[in-house]
Parts: sequence; C-alpha cells; structure tokens
Amino acid sequence: MKYVALPTEESRKLSFYLAMEEYVARHLVADDYFFMWQVRPTVIFGRNQLIDTEVDVEYCRRNSIEMYRRKSGGGCVYADLDNIMFSYITPTSNVNFTFDRYMLMVEHTLRKLGVDARTTGRNDILVDGKKISGNAFYHLPDRSIVHGTMLYNTDVERMALSTTPSDAKLKSKGVESVRQHVTTLNRYISLSIEEFKQFVRKDLCDGEVVLDETAIQQIKEIERTYLTDEFIYGHNPAYTAVVKRRIEGVGEFEARMELRDGVLKKLNLIGDYFLVGDIDTALLQPLIGVAFSPEAVAERLSDVKMENIIMNLSKQQFINFLFDK
Repeated sequence: MKYVALPTEESRKLSFYLAMEEYVARHLVADDYFFMWQVRPTVIFGRNQLIDTEVDVEYCRRNSIEMYRRKSGGGCVYADLDNIMFSYITPTSNVNFTFDRYMLMVEHTLRKLGVDARTTGRNDILVDGKKISGNAFYHLPDRSIVHGTMLYNTDVERMALSTTPSDAKLKSKGVESVRQHVTTLNRYISLSIEEFKQFVRKDLCDGEVVLDETAIQQIKEIERTYLTDEFIYGHNPAYTAVVKRRIEGVGEFEARMELRDGVLKKLNLIGDYFLVGDIDTALLQPLIGVAFSPEAVAERLSDVKMENIIMNLSKQQFINFLFDK
C-alpha cells in the first residue's frame, strides 16, 4: 500500500481532504492508498443526515467549530488536531469486504502497540468497551473509499457539546452520554501523536506518492462541491408523514414522505445507515408514484436487491419500517 503525501505542510480544511480522497480514487493508478490528516475543530456529518438534528449549530458557530457534510453514510463525528483521520482508497467494487478488511487492518495495527482493540457493531473500533475509532465508507466507479477517526487525545467535552446524537442511539449502545461512550488512545500508549502516526505509516505502507501542484489544484476544484450551502445544509422537501425507527445492525432511519390521494409523491430517507449502492436510482425514484400500501410497495420493489443498496437491510425490514409495522 502506498502513502499519499502532500508537497507542503500547511493547515487545510476538512473539505480539502475529502476532495483529496476523491482525487486519489479517480486519478491515481489502481492500487491501495492511505493517508492521515488532522484538522482544526470540525464536525462532520453523514450524507443522509440532517444537520439540525445531528449538530448543535449555534454552539459550533460560537466556538469556531467548522461544519461539513461528507459523501459517506454513518453518523456525526467531531475532529480536532488531537484526532487523526485515516483515509483508505482501494480498487474494488465490494464495499462490504473492503470495509471489513480496513477495520481489521486498523485493529491489528493497534494490537501491535499492545492496545486491546476490537472491531464491533457496524463501524466502530473499541478499547475497554469504549469507542476509539468510528468509520464510514462510500463507493466510486471501481474504487472504494473508507475513512475514520482515531481519537488520540480528542477534546471529548467539545465533542459532546457540538454533536447531538439521539437518545435512541445512545441507549442502543448502553451508554448515557458521549463521555461514557468514547475513550482516547493516549491512555493506552506512550507514543506521542507524531510517533504514533509514524508507526502507523511504517506498519501499513511500503511506498509513497507525493502529489504535485497540478494535483493540488484539481483537488481544490473537487473541494468546491463540498462547500456549497446546498450540499452542507441539504434540501428538505415538503412532507406530510414521518416515520422513525432504529433497525439493529443497520442504523437509524427517518422517512419523510409527501402523500397525496394515497400516492407517494416524495420520499426522503434520512439516517446514519451505510450505502453500498445508488439509493436514488435503485430505491427512492422507483417508489415515486406508487400507491402507498405494503402490497404495492413490495410489488414495485420485487426486482430490487436491497442488500446492494443499504448495508445489512432486508427488503421486508424496509417495508415494515416504511409502514411502521
């Protein structure tokens, strides 16, 4: 695996590194790539989440905490200069296999340092039953991108105040607060944050690719797509019905629907679930115009392979959720 390095060291926004992942996936030759990055205090929420339900926007604005949306699924996370972000890009279409491989790769690296790390649930790496790393992924043509946190000495107080996870999520993990749910790596190793980064790089990578100025400019062009208000804040259509549910092993779901004369006119599916396919083309668009009944929806989805759209979700689970069964 090759480490992707930048030509100069300077402070960059989180949006730059998300764009850098895309650049690597779209422009570098087929290989496994990895890089690490750190940012000023920032909140980043998943592709299918609503900022107002996941982020304390006013707290973030008062405390100069930046806010961004990413293109992967999963939940809202907080990052600062005492947190290390990992990015992994690989040439594969099997995102489930890639995600599992990445999680085990990070777990094994931590274990080499004597840390009793364990992958658990959909996307977490735990130490002593507390989260030390949360991860997410998404897919581009013939490439998969996985990225995640490594909480070295992150400000957990700010994390708790800037993010607003739902009570259902906290209860499902058996904790009462963010502080009880997470831990930091510096409690378990004697390495400084820079020494830890050097260890990870040496353990995982056997070569280096240094991006040139032309690549930097192309990354900045991609970055523009992450900085629009429409992408960050999202577009929420009018709706007449809302159903919410947490599906164990899949994630939190909220369906916002506009129903007119018993027909589904609009559907917005919000949550921290993980996408493995094109949800708009394969799932949401085909349901527009269908009579809103379990039988009609099941018939419209008869040829849809749900496991190729949302990770771990069955077709019957989706129908039961939609009709609050």
